[in-house]
Amino acid sequence: MSRQAPAAAVEREHHAYGPDPSQYAELYLPRPRTRRTAVVIIHGGYWRAAYGAELGEPLAWDLAARGWLCWNLEYRRAGNGGGWPQTFEDVAAGIDALAAAVAGRGLALDRVAALGHSAGGQLAVWAAGRHRLPPGTPGSAPRLRLDAVLSQSGVLDLRRARELGLSDGAVDNFLGAAPEPHRLADPLSHVPLDVPVYAFHGTGDDTVPVELAESYVAADRAAGGRAELILVPGDHYTLIDPCSAAMAAVRHVLAGLD
Repeated sequence: MSRQAPAAAVEREHHAYGPDPSQYAELYLPRPRTRRTAVVIIHGGYWRAAYGAELGEPLAWDLAARGWLCWNLEYRRAGNGGGWPQTFEDVAAGIDALAAAVAGRGLALDRVAALGHSAGGQLAVWAAGRHRLPPGTPGSAPRLRLDAVLSQSGVLDLRRARELGLSDGAVDNFLGAAPEPHRLADPLSHVPLDVPVYAFHGTGDDTVPVELAESYVAADRAAGGRAELILVPGDHYTLIDPCSAAMAAVRHVLAGLD
């Protein structure tokens, strides 16, 4: 996978939002900032601790070099203190922490989009609807709301992913066997969202089946939402290669949000 070297016009800052080593995000600040939309990057890895925020770094450097302010978010995963509800508490707190980080630099947040790959796509779509969660539910009452979600081969149908046993039972490994976490975490349980969801999926993806994106988009649109399925060339990882045609399609949609 290609990686773009750090751009001289980009400043990177580390921000902790909690005491755990995985509770942090990195702010990528372009000089100059030419895009109104800030991008929260949420990495994948089937929610497992073996995969971290380094997966989002190439996209953060690339987008920041093109004028987008980026927030590459880390969180606790299964195997290092994550799961239900910790991962969801972290993603919520990490997104909310962006507001304080930019305020400290005297910057405004006109629009905020979440860009989530694989398991990060599930977390991004969940985060976009958390203002509608019941009071007291992990992640409810957001201080910062998302304006759009761009899912990159996202795990957007947890029930079907569980039935398929994807990645050696990753859904149960992450959420356990109790039904309530599965319901609250599943993007399909919260359609329609009141923000657009762009579900990008590689035509050669054999890691996350495209049917998970298809079922989510169909359900969201049937309920009156604005989800859109966008098929792009490549496999599961092409979408996080800044040099790919698939990522060029993601940038095109991002640019349209401005």
